[in-house]
This record gives sequence, C-alpha cells and structure tokens, in this order.
Amino acid sequence: MASREVTPEEIAMIEELVKKAHAAQKILETYDQARIDRLCQAVAAAVCDMKVWAKLSDEAVDETALGDKVTKRNKRNKIKLILRDCLRQKSVGIIEELPEKGIVKYAKPAGVIASLVPTTNPCLTPAGQVVYAIKARDAIVCSPHPRAKNVTNKCINIIRETLKREGAPEDIIQGIPLPSIAASIELMKRCDLTIATGGRPMVKSAYSTGVPAYGSGAGNATVIIDDTCDTPERQHEAAENTRISKCSDFGSGCSCDGNLVIHESIYENIVKELVKEGAYLANAEEAEKIKKVMWDENGHRLPNTVAVSPQKLALTAGFEIPADRKFIAVTGGGINDIGKTHFFSSEKLTTLLALFKYEGEFENALDMMRKIFEVGGKGHSCGLYSFSDDHINRLGMAAPVSRIMIRQPNNRGNSGSAWNGMPPTSSMGCGTWGGNIVSENITLKHYMNTTWVARPMKKDMPSNEELFGDFNKPDMDEE
Repeated sequence: MASREVTPEEIAMIEELVKKAHAAQKILETYDQARIDRLCQAVAAAVCDMKVWAKLSDEAVDETALGDKVTKRNKRNKIKLILRDCLRQKSVGIIEELPEKGIVKYAKPAGVIASLVPTTNPCLTPAGQVVYAIKARDAIVCSPHPRAKNVTNKCINIIRETLKREGAPEDIIQGIPLPSIAASIELMKRCDLTIATGGRPMVKSAYSTGVPAYGSGAGNATVIIDDTCDTPERQHEAAENTRISKCSDFGSGCSCDGNLVIHESIYENIVKELVKEGAYLANAEEAEKIKKVMWDENGHRLPNTVAVSPQKLALTAGFEIPADRKFIAVTGGGINDIGKTHFFSSEKLTTLLALFKYEGEFENALDMMRKIFEVGGKGHSCGLYSFSDDHINRLGMAAPVSRIMIRQPNNRGNSGSAWNGMPPTSSMGCGTWGGNIVSENITLKHYMNTTWVARPMKKDMPSNEELFGDFNKPDMDEE
C-alpha cells in the first residue's frame, strides 16, 4: 500500500484523536451493563431512523458515485441485527461460566480501535462497528475513505451528538477529517486494535503496523444451482435470490452474486427466470465490449464501472439496454472457460453476472467451484440452491470458503440475516485462504479481551492405555 510520508501536522492530529479516544474509553469502561446497553440502543436508533438513514444513503452515493440509493437504504437492517445480538449478550463482568471445568470468563475492553472504512459502506461500517465497540466498552477512531470522508464524518457526528445527549463522552467515536493513507497508517500504529474492512492492500497495510488487526478478504461469490432445483417454484426462488443478491447497492458488496454454476438439465429454465427477474442477456459481441471496460488487458479491474447501474455499464461499453433491466448476464461457458485469463470468472463488483453450465454429476460443479476460487475470492463465500443434504455436505467439505449460504441470497445472508444464524457484521474474515487471521464474521467477541479464571477441579487425565492406544508401552513413563 504505497504512501507518501506522514506530515508533522497529521501526526499531531492523530495523536490528539487517540488521546481523546483513550480518555473516553476509560470513562466508558466504568459503565455497568444496563447503561452500556442503553447507549447501544441510543446510537443504533439515531442512525436507523429512516429519515436520517435515507439522507445518508443519498449523500453516500452522491459523494462516492458508487452504489444505488434505493437498495443502500436496506443496509440499515444490519445495524438492527447487530443491536439485536448485542442486547442478547453480556459484556461487563462475568460473561460465561463453565462449572464442569471450573472456568469463569470475564470481559475486558480491547481499548481504542482503529477502523478503516471502505468507500462502498461509508456509513454502515462506522455505525455497526460503534455499536459493537460501545458494547465492548471500546472507543473507536475511524479513517474514512478519502472519496467518502464527508458522509462518513457526518454519520460519525450524528452518533457523537447522540452520545453527548446521553451524558456519555462523544469521543467514544471520532473520524479523521482529512483522511489519507499516511494518516491511516499512523492511526493504526497508535491504536490497540485495527479492524480493516476493504481491499487486500489495505488489510496487508493493517497487518504490517505491528498492532493486532482483523481484516477481510476479497470476494467472488459463486452459487451452484443443482438438479434438485427442478420445479417452477424452486427455479423462481433461485432466480429471485440471485436478483436480490446481485442488485444490492449495484453489486458493490463482496457477497453479491458474481457467478452461477447451473446444472445442464435446468440451465435454460433458470436463464428464463433470471430474465423475468430483470436480467439482460448480453450477446457475444456485447459481452466482449463489457469485458474491455471492466478489465485491462492484464485482468486488473478498471474503476469506472464499479458499482454502477446496468444501464450505465452498457453505455460505457458502447450499447444500450432497456431501462427496466436490473443486471446484465453473460454466458461464462463451462469448466474450460474458467481461469485467470477468463476475466468473467473473476470478481465483478458491479451489476454483472456470469452464467456457467455444468454437466452430469455434482462433482463436476464442485470442480468448477474450485477452479473459480483459484481465480479469486478464496476464503470468502459461496452458495448452493439445493434440497440434497448430500450435495450440501459435499460442498461444505470441499469449498475453500468461510461461509456458505443454502437457498438464500448470499449478500443478505453472509453477514447475518433475520433468516439465518450468521453473526451480523460488516466485516468478514476469510481465514488464511484470504490472508486473514480468522475465518468468521467479525463480531462482539473480537472487540473484547477475555480473562479466564480457573478453579481447581477433579483430576482429568486418562491412563496411558486410553491416551496412546495401540502405541502405548508399559514403560513409557520410565527413563
């Protein structure tokens, strides 16, 4: 992550922000569980009010030129889910007891968190993270993306005003007013923990500062639709799930469907259902034009077509599509059309979907899935529309990803939903596959330190015969 040298003025600014954050955190640390929970509710309510959130959504799109004002409004539901989970958990004093092991666990704050805020979620990320931070009794300093600094800081200021009204230190959350890469690196060096939500260079930079960090990985969300999707009702639902996932915020999220791997027996029916859901089927000539405006000759993603409407994507490529179309679909081909040189099998981050066809047994779909993740997105997520427990289990065993959604929209489900048990978040760890330390959603437990207190218990040590089995020797304990 290349950067200029940090200026003395930036260092002084960062030092002041962190100093204020530490002071605020020390006060927050004295609050009991009831007051902490009330603060979480107050902050979440302030930004979840649709009259507030709608304006922030519009301003985010206006400032960044990324995403969709209509579907960006739906992202407020993530804050409600985060609040739901926070209110159901303890974070002050004893949080868990295991009498059979003599273990009692106590929660402690992580301290001051540096949050690197992505341009695609300039308000959701700080709003969701501050609820977790308050619950854990942390303070948080946000480094907005330079392209979204105004709307991110506006969101932060709404939260600060709410904290002040509640008699809590407003410096529990702060934002860098004029962010830069250099300032972000300086911030990360001075905080106790970094949560980096964004691209691989940003995450690598966070890991290189010498401070503990949680990062997220790149996506290339791929959904297999198998031959159990064999009725009109199921085919409609599968296509509807894809439309919901593909179109959210103009496909800006890492979890938005990028590739469908469809069984040959239902391929044509699925395509028809996708058209009903708003797909525009690009022909070979149009697909080639799209490819040229999305990637350079080396396969690097070009920025001007990220998170744009399908109409704008088509116009940029040099053709027009009807105003009612919600996304563009291209024929990806078969297993021989997947790889680093086949750009449609890589991450899209816009309103484009690639359709791949697999033949015969389910193992062929798994082979295509593996090959797609060798192109990119390993560690992030995939999905499956299937009613076969065998197929679900086999994908679970085979997929090099941290999360798999079954018969539900990836974008809605990966980061937590009212319809599944995934922990709600806006930051998703992708394990060692994606260059991250955890392969789970970054949630409350990651914002806390935990002290384990162990009382003595009855001795628990099996005999050598039980431990070593066939490898036991009668004289193993003798020199």
